Amino acid sequence: MWKERFKATSFYDFDYTLLRWQLDPLTQLNKEERWVDIPVKLEGDFHIARVQGLGTTVEPGFEVSSESEEEKEAILDHIKDLFQWDKDIKKVHRHFLGTNLEQLFSAHPGTPIVKDFHLYDCLMKVIIHQQLNMKFAYTLSTRFVEKLGSKKDGVWFYPSPQTVAETSYDTLRELQFSQRKAEYVIDTSRLIADGELDLQELSEESNEDIMKTLVKIRGIGPWTAENWLMFGVGRENLFPKADIGIQNALKFYFGMDKKPTIQQMESWSENWEPYLSYASLTLWRSIEG
Repeated sequence: MWKERFKATSFYDFDYTLLRWQLDPLTQLNKEERWVDIPVKLEGDFHIARVQGLGTTVEPGFEVSSESEEEKEAILDHIKDLFQWDKDIKKVHRHFLGTNLEQLFSAHPGTPIVKDFHLYDCLMKVIIHQQLNMKFAYTLSTRFVEKLGSKKDGVWFYPSPQTVAETSYDTLRELQFSQRKAEYVIDTSRLIADGELDLQELSEESNEDIMKTLVKIRGIGPWTAENWLMFGVGRENLFPKADIGIQNALKFYFGMDKKPTIQQMESWSENWEPYLSYASLTLWRSIEG
């Protein structure tokens, strides 16, 4: 087993990443010991990388360990891309000082973008989760992975697009998927398996082009595309205004009697660019307890 240590570019709240991932029952982590096991898929091979938080939010440090010496560099590249330790979150923090979210960012400093482990995994998750309450959403995605995915040393790996593409709608219906959601998940996986949709290539395009491509796919609307851009690709400037969680967070933060209108949200967020995603994450964080 090898181990490597890293430091982030600026302050970084690693414990918040654990809180976000803890929402998913499939994630193997320990909040007290401050580690999470990351499933890493490299050309069909499954690897597990443990990431341990060593420092504080102000002086963050991390240790990455795994077994494969041959794939060490590829595993580290995946981990560094996932955690985005090179992002200057202090610069983001300074951007929001003096805005209407200053109090929020002062209460939750160092909030990073918490990405899902792989592009395909994230797309399946956001399709499954759309228009569901959080508890049942995670129940469905857990059943999906336990039925079609695989497990190595206690760590769950999402199924491949090929596996899902060959799955019948009835198989997902037996897991309590609606007929439409089963179709969305399997039909999208078929597009990927057949090479009609290349998520890696797509992830390198602009936000606008990615949105245009994804919303053409049956079952993927703006909310799903925006969430994939944020949690799959890690883009910094997304504000899913239709998200109920964000609406509730704004209602609470601004002391409103009812949820804000889209027009109010657009007006409030005028000064948040180019870091809308950090605003979104910090708003979600403020009501997650």
